[in-house]
This record gives sequence, structure tokens and C-alpha cells, in this order.
Amino acid sequence: MSASPCSFPPRGSTFVDGLQAKGDLIVLKRHWGAFYGTDLDLKLRRRGIRTIVLGGISTNFGVESTARQAWEHAYKLQIVEDLCAGPSTEAHDFAVKTIFPRLSHVITSTDIEFATN
Repeated sequence: MSASPCSFPPRGSTFVDGLQAKGDLIVLKRHWGAFYGTDLDLKLRRRGIRTIVLGGISTNFGVESTARQAWEHAYKLQIVEDLCAGPSTEAHDFAVKTIFPRLSHVITSTDIEFATN
């Protein structure tokens, strides 16, 4: 039996030890963007979340797709440049310098402020 072109590798959807915390929301992404075909927008809106801090792999595929979708859903968006990685420096830099400023505020990890309860 062959795997479908959209199937995950055997451990492709599990977390490494220490990455997942109690109470984390899990959204299984099936496309480049995190909104299409998921309940991410619903989960965020039900919790009153209107700002997203975004990083990930790959800068000009998954991160850019998610950023565009977040913008289309009217979220305030901060993209963390040093928490993104692209297939090449050129591809990463193009997204960060040309695309992201039109959709978001580009920051670095030292700029992140965590809310405490």
C-alpha cells in the first residue's frame, strides 16, 4: 500500500519531548497555510485572540501562506524573523523584506513579550 502524496511521515505530527505544554491547542495543518481546512480561526476567535506571533518552516511557503491567511482574517500579525527558516537565504530574505512588511510587523525573538496571568 503506497502513501498518499499528502500523508505525514511516521513521526511527522508528533512533538519532541518538552515542546508541548498542558493546555496547548493543537491544530493539524494539511496545507501550507495554517488556516485553510482547519479550525484555527474558530479556536482563536472563541478565545478572543486577535494578535498572532508567527514563526516556522519554511519562510516562503508555510509561514508566508499562514501570514497571508491571517491578514485575510484581519488578525494583527507579528512575524519573528529569526524564528523562521527558508530553503535559501535569498528566499527567506525576499519574504521578510518584501512580503511580510505588507502583512505584518516583522520582529526578532528578543522583541517578543509574553503575557502572564
